[in-house]
Amino acid sequence: MPARPTSKPRARRQKPEARPYHHGDLRRVLIDAALQLAAEGAEVSVREAARRAAVSPGAPFRHFPNRDALMAAAAEEAQRRFRAEIEAALGEAKGAEAAADPLLRFRAFGLAYLRWAMRNPAHFEIISTGRYFAHGSSPELTRDNAELIALTEQMLADAAEQGLLRSADLKRIQIAGRALVYGFARMNLDGHFPRWGVGKGEVERMAEGVIDLFISGIATTD
Repeated sequence: MPARPTSKPRARRQKPEARPYHHGDLRRVLIDAALQLAAEGAEVSVREAARRAAVSPGAPFRHFPNRDALMAAAAEEAQRRFRAEIEAALGEAKGAEAAADPLLRFRAFGLAYLRWAMRNPAHFEIISTGRYFAHGSSPELTRDNAELIALTEQMLADAAEQGLLRSADLKRIQIAGRALVYGFARMNLDGHFPRWGVGKGEVERMAEGVIDLFISGIATTD
């Protein structure tokens, strides 16, 4: 009887090589994805941010254990961009006239706030409302907001010291100014201006006029 051929040993399967992760900074990519989702008015979640970033659903959780952590990071990034806009505007207002007039710096601050909010409505929504997460849970946001409030307080204190204000109630002026810019930005975000006869191309010019009207109302007439 012919000998049966011996079977060849099975070749061992090679494990597939791990594909290198193609994002250099997954944390940054996820934050940008969350900001984009918010800009589109979509529901923001860690898994949806992962889908936008084209990574596995579990990959983001090493950076953000939950949605609140992701939204806090997105808000901190939005705030960083907002702060950069404010600082750039104040830097441009450091001419001789603005340096001598704190109300001109106050005006530059207000205009920068409105321009940034109108050009970045999703970012404004994230850092100005509690829709996405509890702002008090972010020490960085709390500290940054306190610094911006202190900055406006100092501008008004300087204006009062120079006799430029009609009222000595600086807190009331400060809150009125905040209500003005926040309310204007909110009207723009909610699409109110067309019903008030303000066209899309006129909103920024209207913002400047409203700020100037406010400044003229708090300033002395001398």
